[in-house]
Amino acid sequence: MGTSDKKTKTARSRTPFSTWLKDLMSTIGGFFVRLGKGIINFFIDTGKAIKNFFVNLWKMISRFFISVYNGFVKGGWRTRLSHFIMGSGQMAMGRPIKGIIYLLIQVAYFLFMFIPGGGITWLSKFDTLGDVAVEYVEECIWPPGTPIDLCDADSITTKPIFRDNSLLIMLFSVATIIITIIFLVIYFMQVRGAFKGEKAYVEAKAKYEALKADGSEEKFNNPLPTFGEELKSLLNERFHFTTLSLPTITLTMFTILPLIFMILLAFTNYNREYSPPNKLFTWVGLGTFKKLFSTKGASSTNATFGSAMFRILKWTFIWAFFATFTNYIFGMILAMIINRKSIRLKKLWRTLFVVSIAVPQFVTLLLMNQLLQRYGPLNETLIRWGWIKEAIKFLEDPTLAKITVIVVNIWIGVPYTMLLTSGILMNIPTELYESAKIDGAGPVRQFLQITLPYILFVTGPYLITQFIGNINNFNVIFFLTGGGPTTGIPGVPYGHTDILITWLYALTVGGAREEYAIGSALGIFIFLISATITLVLYSRTSAAQSEGDFA
Repeated sequence: MGTSDKKTKTARSRTPFSTWLKDLMSTIGGFFVRLGKGIINFFIDTGKAIKNFFVNLWKMISRFFISVYNGFVKGGWRTRLSHFIMGSGQMAMGRPIKGIIYLLIQVAYFLFMFIPGGGITWLSKFDTLGDVAVEYVEECIWPPGTPIDLCDADSITTKPIFRDNSLLIMLFSVATIIITIIFLVIYFMQVRGAFKGEKAYVEAKAKYEALKADGSEEKFNNPLPTFGEELKSLLNERFHFTTLSLPTITLTMFTILPLIFMILLAFTNYNREYSPPNKLFTWVGLGTFKKLFSTKGASSTNATFGSAMFRILKWTFIWAFFATFTNYIFGMILAMIINRKSIRLKKLWRTLFVVSIAVPQFVTLLLMNQLLQRYGPLNETLIRWGWIKEAIKFLEDPTLAKITVIVVNIWIGVPYTMLLTSGILMNIPTELYESAKIDGAGPVRQFLQITLPYILFVTGPYLITQFIGNINNFNVIFFLTGGGPTTGIPGVPYGHTDILITWLYALTVGGAREEYAIGSALGIFIFLISATITLVLYSRTSAAQSEGDFA
């Protein structure tokens, strides 16, 4: 009986490799099927979301005008007056300070819009982004101020006078539109406030007049809160408004405005050839995106933006995949080794790897760049020892350069994953392993059925974040290889190890082309890739689906 139980336990603990491999391939296949369905559903949901956004936007605009109309028709004379002079209704209801503030906002807005060089001036040029960039006029330099027709020919010089600047026109036009939207929101708030306040004010006034007619000497008690009471409410029931106002203003100024500005650049032809202040750029619609994705004319001797981008996109995904999963797998293995009961000085080993994190990443990468040069210390040492005859082109051979950046990234990234998974491994209930041993599960089965699912459950969102981070991992590529080695193909320049983000840098501020419109379009494309992958993968992680309940 004992021998039979022992044989059964041994048989169950030795799972055939073919079965394990079949389960693994089935899991991987199922993942990619779910990923494909997720991407399709994402675009369907995105289409519905865009449709709902415009529907809700139209409803909001409609409600705004309906509310203003109803306030004008159904409201009293104070509300109607507020439609034309902001704050007048508040002042008529005994709230002078609040009314004056609204009036000053209206005056400031109209001054901003209609003074020379104000908002209307910028908006009038928004459709063309300017007419004349610079004009050249003749000027007499000696004697100064002499009319041209009386000036000696040798004393006449040409002086440039700058007129329109496309960048400023676009920037101030967007700012004007945002300010106008904010003004309309404030206008709507004061109209609605006047409408609601007038109801309470008229009712209280009618009661007061009735009491007065009956001979009451009681003074009129304004039911509307005073300015001081409203200020106090900003520290109590409306405290959320106080705390969120400053972040909202700064977010609008330093995030939303630049973001809209950069998105609009993608629909222009802004580059070195059409660069203010000497030249104007203009709207080209989707022409920039067409140029970015076009492979027309591409060949082995000529690179277009489209051909370069698709090659870089392919390498970007390869890089992101290996950079993410090599760090994840090796970090997990390292953590499991350190957490084994037979390993001594666990704190020491963890500390040694933490020290490597303390060194700034760019310092490590620059050091590696010098170390791996053709005539760098590593090659010179290997040649002197007789291990190699010629220097290894770590950073000059396209294939070796790609392998090098992945290997160096392992050195940089593994300690982070090791620390993360160490904390998770120490919190896995030991009862799970004990139950698995009783059921005859060996170390491999325990890892596949307990350790790996538990780690993936906790680190699923982290893994997605790392993958997206590696798609945009500028530091490793830029400081280690600089995107090189260059392909040497005429046309659009790019390097063999360039990823989308480093190519964007090279196209704009990092090179001589200054393709700002293409860079903006490429930035939008990178955002769409990152957002799609993040939303699709996260929605299918066990952490998102199980709401934090590991089973």
